[in-house]
Amino acid sequence: MEKKYSVAIYPSQEVIDCVKTMKDYLKNKIDWYNSCNSVAHITICEFTIDDSKINEYKQKLFKICDTFESFTVHLDHFGSYEGGAFYIDPNEYSKMKLKPIMKKTQDALHLSNLKKSNDPHISVGRKLTPESLKIASQLFTTIDIHFLCSEIVLRELDHVKKQFFVIDTFSFGNNPQPELVQGSLF
Repeated sequence: MEKKYSVAIYPSQEVIDCVKTMKDYLKNKIDWYNSCNSVAHITICEFTIDDSKINEYKQKLFKICDTFESFTVHLDHFGSYEGGAFYIDPNEYSKMKLKPIMKKTQDALHLSNLKKSNDPHISVGRKLTPESLKIASQLFTTIDIHFLCSEIVLRELDHVKKQFFVIDTFSFGNNPQPELVQGSLF
């Protein structure tokens, strides 16, 4: 049976609670909106596969996570995308550390139907109307939070609740592999 999965970075429980408070406050001001009930996370990718193959992909995630080193992610400002997304953005140093993890994880999965995320962020709201986006940007103007990035999670979509739930966690092994550099023999 085909199922939809997501690979993501979950922040600390403290950051998850902080973002939930923000989402609840925004929901109180503008009513229900997309992602108002989702747990704070940084999406790496989403894909659909037959659930009988999931252990193969868990092995790939385990192997690639063994090579990643833990680091602190600093979230220090808000941003928005066309299409109505309002999000918390990491600082440049954190983005520089997150992007290779996202890319290497996506590459390790070797899936043609991979929906990739290339810009690390934590969504507060998605598909907001221009009015709701304006309200969000007026409600939330400053932020300064951080968390230790030391694992990624594999999530499965619950079609009833229309939310992803964690089915496995892959800790970083802090065993970086040397980068292979293409050289010339002559």
